Amino acid sequence: MKKLFLMPVVIGSVVFMAACGGGGEEKKAEEKASQEAPAPAADNSMVADVTGKGKELMAAQDCATCHKETEKVIGPAFKEIAAKYPNTPENIATLADKIISGGSGNWGEIPMAPHAGISKPDAEEMVKYILTVK
Repeated sequence: MKKLFLMPVVIGSVVFMAACGGGGEEKKAEEKASQEAPAPAADNSMVADVTGKGKELMAAQDCATCHKETEKVIGPAFKEIAAKYPNTPENIATLADKIISGGSGNWGEIPMAPHAGISKPDAEEMVKYILTVK
């Protein structure tokens, strides 16, 4: 008698578990896709869809103290710089020199501190990244 009473409970449990566990392959594929594609930044940090050496170089410097991608802090936002300067070899060289030497007057009275420890090629990579921020 006890066996007959437990039989529906066992069968019901098996059916319930099978129903809940369905679509395992689809779930795994969705989880993998969500892990591979980074989510956009919720804040206005230096995280962007654009990646590259310039972004990595900037992350190792103090750029984020004065600049953000879309918001003016102390210095201009990267998107303002990208809007003002077309992505040309001349502008890349000029802005790279500004990163290294510092400067003032183009964006207000607060001067940009020089970054003499940054090489010209690295500064150019940073500028190339900045000019992609839209």
